[in-house]
Amino acid sequence: MANFVEATSQRQFEDILAKAGKCLTVVHFQAAWAPQCVHMNEVMAELAKEHAHTTFVKLEAEAVPEVSEKYEISSVPTFLFFKAGERVDSLDGAHAPELTKKVQRLAVSGSQAGAVESGPADLNQRLKKLINAAPCMLFMKGSSQEPRCGFSRQIVGLLKTHNVQFSSFDILSDEEVRQGLKIFSNWPTFPQLYANGELVGGLDIVKELAESGELENTCPKAATPEHRLKSVINQSPVMLFMKGNKEEARCGFSRQILELMNGAGVEYDTFDILQDEEVRQGLKTYSNWPTYPQLYVKGELIGGLDIVKELKESGELVSVLKGES
Repeated sequence: MANFVEATSQRQFEDILAKAGKCLTVVHFQAAWAPQCVHMNEVMAELAKEHAHTTFVKLEAEAVPEVSEKYEISSVPTFLFFKAGERVDSLDGAHAPELTKKVQRLAVSGSQAGAVESGPADLNQRLKKLINAAPCMLFMKGSSQEPRCGFSRQIVGLLKTHNVQFSSFDILSDEEVRQGLKIFSNWPTFPQLYANGELVGGLDIVKELAESGELENTCPKAATPEHRLKSVINQSPVMLFMKGNKEEARCGFSRQILELMNGAGVEYDTFDILQDEEVRQGLKTYSNWPTYPQLYVKGELIGGLDIVKELKESGELVSVLKGES
């Protein structure tokens, strides 16, 4: 199959990217010993049949370390998506439906899946909101419960040892945030720790602060759970708490409510509850509403999918979202 190839050296990999030009290239960083990689290669072979203008590449991660290190590959399988030689998206893990969805979207899209093309100003606003989502925010690979690299594991251990209350964001789940944050803060690596909206630094800086006894003073005392929930709810006049985000819903209910919200034509922001267990559990009690998605307007709970459907059917959705009723 001409568009399903293997790269065994850095030069071969670069040649493949160059020949692909502006067409999509999907690179599977794999390991021969991993059965999930074998399965995903079968998925790639099927996708290659459907997408003749997309190049699918297998690359043994440990055999071509120059490429793996350049793109910070820490686990297999990992998929990177390229156009015109530039990385435009990524996917970690053996998720065949997600891989298929990303290929279908990127193969026909001339943009970076709505990332950089949406404009630097929009991205910077989004990054500021994420950085200020908690008094102490850690951008890392994985979650605080399950770090996905050694550096992230170490910094989580230090913060927990010193009883620092923090929230985290998994940069592996969002390529736009991952790349944008490097430029926004002029800090090229992860993890990155922020306190009160200001960059503290990476693992080495946090180690130094811990050794000098300054870490507890650098990171602010955590707000009460209730105060934090109020703050998150009021980040935007219209806030939707859901599984996933505007670009990619992670459950059917969230997907349906996004369609209704987008059809209303009113600006809104989303919060991915899968990224923050404290918010996910706390909001259920705070609002006495046990399920997701949850929609808030001007800090007040409107309801979930069924309520939004009813508002749409009655013609009241737009006025409610605008806070007019």
